[in-house]
Amino acid sequence: MKIDSLANKAYIEIRRKILSNQLVSGSRLKEDLWAKKLDVNRMAVREALTRLHGEQLIVFGEKGGYFVKSLTPHDIREIREIREILELSALKLAIQKIDDQQLEKLQEICNDFSSMVERGYLSGALEADVKFHETLIACAGNSKLMDIYQTSNIPLFHQKIGKTQIHMDDYELTDLEHRQILKGLKERDLSLAQEALTKHLLRGETASLEIE
Repeated sequence: MKIDSLANKAYIEIRRKILSNQLVSGSRLKEDLWAKKLDVNRMAVREALTRLHGEQLIVFGEKGGYFVKSLTPHDIREIREIREILELSALKLAIQKIDDQQLEKLQEICNDFSSMVERGYLSGALEADVKFHETLIACAGNSKLMDIYQTSNIPLFHQKIGKTQIHMDDYELTDLEHRQILKGLKERDLSLAQEALTKHLLRGETASLEIE
């Protein structure tokens, strides 16, 4: 496999784990460990980390090495605000365009999330959460909106969950809120869907700020 393909593989995997908060704020990213974990060479990992640094998802430590960027309260509030702008707008478009196949896909993601939580596979649940929100954006049927969402590198609000891994009520509430958003889409009830999403994002912000 070519170096650019290996670097892209490393980039996608590390980025996914950062955005789903499997790699929490302050985590150090060691080239040799990631090269072994992903079965790629260190040059590929180095290139991936350089790219992630350029996207401001990771920072360079004072004594060297790359670390997952820590979020300030200001960062967290801005993330919630931009997610509200993008995802509430996506719901408005999705209500008009969503089809049975897309609704079924969202239902499957909700079921996967529930199943993973029940089995204690919490990293998988976090990835399912990312997938749910990305799918919401996709259901809007607007490629420009999807481009903005993906290039914004918007992390989930799982600071508390990622740090402690014991707050099962957070997972249960996330599951309920996802299903309420889906209910609004199924019933073509924009107010219900947007109210559930707004509550979901505000709760995420509050939970994240509680650990600052």
